[in-house]
Amino acid sequence: MNTYVNLKTKHQIEINKFPMQFAFSNEQFKEGMERLGLTEKDTDKVYSFGNTGGFYRRSDAKRFHEMLDRQEQERKEAMKNDQYIYEMFDYELANHEYIITRSTRETLDALDLTQEQVETDKRLSAALKKAIQHQIEIQE
Repeated sequence: MNTYVNLKTKHQIEINKFPMQFAFSNEQFKEGMERLGLTEKDTDKVYSFGNTGGFYRRSDAKRFHEMLDRQEQERKEAMKNDQYIYEMFDYELANHEYIITRSTRETLDALDLTQEQVETDKRLSAALKKAIQHQIEIQE
């Protein structure tokens, strides 16, 4: 059982269930607003995710931010576990085709980590090296 994948999946399910919409045309915006119980003229009742096309009801803002804060706390708590860190690197190295690129850049970007952070943290550095070795072994 991969604790990293389980937590990542749990968080994604929560995000997917949250009442938000994405629109890339006026028609999609109108339909999304209706799904949120609003009219297309109720733009003062929604927050936008910026230029991503996403939006959600202002009345859901507190709940949305509480969910994101809780998820961040759960990730921080999970990072106290060396096995979680190893599984995190192993999964993301495979997901970003380390075995082909031999680069950790996309993996670290996906995890919002810098090379310097990994190099200066013994636990992160050891877990990344172990995960790289595993990726090499499974390709041989």
